[in-house]
Amino acid sequence: MSPILPDVLAPGMRVVFCGTAPGTASAQAGAYYAGPGNRFWATLHEVGLTPVLLLPAEFARAAEFGIGLTDISKTASGSDAEVGDRGLDRKRLTATIATFAPGHLAFNGKNAARAALGRPVIYGPQPETIGSASVWVLPSTSGAARGFWDIGPWRDLARAVA
Repeated sequence: MSPILPDVLAPGMRVVFCGTAPGTASAQAGAYYAGPGNRFWATLHEVGLTPVLLLPAEFARAAEFGIGLTDISKTASGSDAEVGDRGLDRKRLTATIATFAPGHLAFNGKNAARAALGRPVIYGPQPETIGSASVWVLPSTSGAARGFWDIGPWRDLARAVA
């Protein structure tokens, strides 16, 4: 089965962001973080990871700024509740990160991080690495997770990436 969205990866990126799976709007648009309430692209710009505000349709441009994009499930889409464990592939993620060796791997939301790490998580840097990448858990930028939003861990990551 082909992926819903292609990975945006190159060797040695500054940071790779990993979600659980594309949301419904992202799958329909064929673009990462395309939901109308998603703060991902605005947050990248606000914390200084991108010098310009990218639109979801410009997701491939993230690579220009040393930013990669992937999901744990490349074959399912919808909300985390709808996706469940369909298509979750920790081995693929681990191998991909080991191959491309970014400086940091940042999970966009606790659900993505729990699925990848197989344990409960808190926001911020994690004790383990995946490949050579330090691991971070960030509050989800999804509009559905607005009640848990805190830009602080995103700012901490941006400082670590700089």
